[in-house]
Amino acid sequence: MAGILAFRASPVWVLAALADVSGAGRTLIREIAGSLKEEGLLDPDTEFETVDQILAGLEQASGRAADAVNAPPLDVAGLRREWREIEERVRKIPPERMPAADRLWDGWRELRAEAATQQRSVFQMSSMMAVSALGALPDGARWLSLSAATAAKSTGEMFAGTLLDHYRETLGEIRRDGVVAYWSGQLEPYLRAAAKQFSRERRSLTERFLDRRSS
Repeated sequence: MAGILAFRASPVWVLAALADVSGAGRTLIREIAGSLKEEGLLDPDTEFETVDQILAGLEQASGRAADAVNAPPLDVAGLRREWREIEERVRKIPPERMPAADRLWDGWRELRAEAATQQRSVFQMSSMMAVSALGALPDGARWLSLSAATAAKSTGEMFAGTLLDHYRETLGEIRRDGVVAYWSGQLEPYLRAAAKQFSRERRSLTERFLDRRSS
């Protein structure tokens, strides 16, 4: 469910969007679409080579997937609005501030390789990285479109550079600590908040467990 809720901050969405607007090639988008097919989010018998095609496919499949797993549907309408904003803003970004195709391919290959090492699907790994991005970056859910607006100004900032750097750092942490330890660390603040919400005066079992882990 975390992967659905945090999808717009995930590498699978961000890399697909960047591949489309930067001209990195349809092959990368096809590979990313393949990871979504594995999760039942896209029709396995359809080819997807653009973000518009992926959005149309997600719209068709997300409702069925949500019903099947009792999860909230993917906000395709929100993704489409963000995509239109990105397309509009990218027209004003100088070519030298667009991410190079090699950088996008490197990010994708690193994600696939680490997912295989950790014995997780690409989508699962991407979802963990999305949760991290939401917590680490201001306005994380809309960072890509906001980055496009910033790069279009005369600041010299690379479009999506901060987000791509964050993904690489996150993969490095997962590689160092292992996916279970990393994910536990990401969830710990949420578990603490939930424990305090249920009982502000009584120390719960969850809090005592978390205290033992941190001591």
